Amino acid sequence: MLGSLRPSRADAGLVGADPARCARALGVDGVAASVLTDSGLSEVLWCTEGASARLEEVQFTLGQGPGAEAGAGCVPVLVPDLARVPAGRWPVLLPQIAELGIGAVFCFPLLVGAACLGTLTLQRTAPGPLPDAAMTDAWLVANALTAVLLEGGDQRDAFAAAQEGSEFYGAVVHQASGMISVQAGVSVARALLRLRAHAFRHGRPVTEVAEDVVARRLSFRDDENRPDSGAGGGTDGP
Repeated sequence: MLGSLRPSRADAGLVGADPARCARALGVDGVAASVLTDSGLSEVLWCTEGASARLEEVQFTLGQGPGAEAGAGCVPVLVPDLARVPAGRWPVLLPQIAELGIGAVFCFPLLVGAACLGTLTLQRTAPGPLPDAAMTDAWLVANALTAVLLEGGDQRDAFAAAQEGSEFYGAVVHQASGMISVQAGVSVARALLRLRAHAFRHGRPVTEVAEDVVARRLSFRDDENRPDSGAGGGTDGP
């Protein structure tokens, strides 16, 4: 299975293996791999459908969770029973994880020396620790994913820079953050926080809100908390 992680010429993404097959081999209900861009955003590049995909989307929107902790600290974040996690650790994320029916999460950093390239996240419906054999296999998968990403290529380079035209959805968030930075006169980091806050407040994925900003259907020019939206309101300029 490790050899199949390397994409063939027919594969559109950066990882070639079937994530569902990987999840079965590791004895979990879902897997997801995300990578950090040069701009500090995370980007899902490979995942099983359902709860894993939704977990990555919610973490991306909120900017908190096991993936964010593993990426920032370059250490594994192993949570065998999410029901026992203190509410203050991930106050907004935990209720949404419960709604997804996820009982345990195991997040491994994709390490290059002391740097973290991204994360591999395993999730299970049932709580309980990851068996030793599965833990070893998860690290093998994480290391293999790291090797695949380090191979580079045009698509990887465009993705890493979050360039407009990249096939990955982080590019639109990067572009929208830059536009909000100009509109609201704040730093790009602060603009990303405003984008995420607006997405959460309105119960929408952050990528959808970013698409509205880029298409000039939504502007943060006049009011930090209630950005203008719709035709005729604050759609000129960046």
